Amino acid sequence: MKKLVVAALLVVGMTTFAQEKMDEPKKQLTPEQKVNLQIKKLTKELNLTEKQIQEIRVIAAKEIELREARKAEMEARKEGQIRLTKEEMKARKAKFEEERALAEERMKTILTPEQYTKWTELRKARKEKIENRIEERKEERLEGGN
Repeated sequence: MKKLVVAALLVVGMTTFAQEKMDEPKKQLTPEQKVNLQIKKLTKELNLTEKQIQEIRVIAAKEIELREARKAEMEARKEGQIRLTKEEMKARKAKFEEERALAEERMKTILTPEQYTKWTELRKARKEKIENRIEERKEERLEGGN
């Protein structure tokens, strides 16, 4: 009987703790913190040299700056309920693809062939993980609507 009571208390306690965690707002990192986190992950995954770290730090800072600017622009449009035309969307997508291709070329010059291969595999895995998460959220919303 005591075990049953202890188990019930543990379940209630863990549920309460989990709900508190979900209610906490996500801590926003500064751009510098984001760069440092990205460099730390890449250094661990790719075993970067100090020279590579310095070169990638510059690229990461530029990418994060561009990402933050796009995010701010998107939020401003969302607040003003301004939608892009199809031509504007195509132009934005083309610009984004061009920026991504440039970043890939810069990384290719910085990393060794082995590191570059591993880096592209890691990016592909992260992309798939994000796409899966988006798909799961869509399914959750559809199930919740029924």
